[in-house]
Amino acid sequence: MQSGEARTKEWVLEFAPASPRTIDPLMGWTSSRDMHSQVRLEFDTKDEAIDYAQRNGFAYTVFEPQPRQAIIRSYADNFRFGRIGRWTH
Repeated sequence: MQSGEARTKEWVLEFAPASPRTIDPLMGWTSSRDMHSQVRLEFDTKDEAIDYAQRNGFAYTVFEPQPRQAIIRSYADNFRFGRIGRWTH
């Protein structure tokens, strides 16, 4: 699987759940009465997200993104001579 970097440069404001999710007895669907659980706001910078939270009186916690390691491999590396590791199939 190849994971790109699209949509990884934005800062996201998500609300913590205010009420637990419940299971509908008739259909079995999971639901919530909390409208904020459906809201996900995206900002270009961390400062914009913090300013928005402060202006609206929201308590917030900032989680810094973890740096990603670039692993560059080609599909042909799976079949090269002298490959380290066992052949699994």
